[in-house]
Amino acid sequence: MFLELAPIAVGLGEIKISTDSESVLVAYGLGSCLGIGMYDSAAKIGGMLHAVLPQRTNGDMRLTQYVDTGVPEMVKRMLAAGARREHLIVRVAGGANMLLNVAFVKTLNIGERNVAAAHEVFTRAGLNVVGQEVGGNTGRTVRLYVADGRMTVRMMGGREREVQ
Repeated sequence: MFLELAPIAVGLGEIKISTDSESVLVAYGLGSCLGIGMYDSAAKIGGMLHAVLPQRTNGDMRLTQYVDTGVPEMVKRMLAAGARREHLIVRVAGGANMLLNVAFVKTLNIGERNVAAAHEVFTRAGLNVVGQEVGGNTGRTVRLYVADGRMTVRMMGGREREVQ
């Protein structure tokens, strides 16, 4: 069983960074969205992005809504908080297909597109992805424990477990 310390909710399109080892960053009810956790174990700094869509379009200035602009923004904020790029590890959860209509699944599949965009951004940025829990068609809640960098996921109706 995992203890809930001091939860900090990470809402849709938000990034939260914490240096407080007593805190846990939480993204509730991820469907097609991604909860991207980032951690520097040397500096004990954790961050989480709750990305909604894969790519920013039409000059939208809300960088944190999107995977392609949110991940670089989170790296920037982690470094500003004292993290070092070479120490950053990443875990990802979410990216479910929440649409039941087969026609919509084939054309919209936002969850799958979010996951693909994330891996493209991670590769370009040289980020070390150490675990993921993505896909399927069930929502998830994800937690990043700043004390040790552990990231857990709990699927609707399931038990909380570590993202490996």
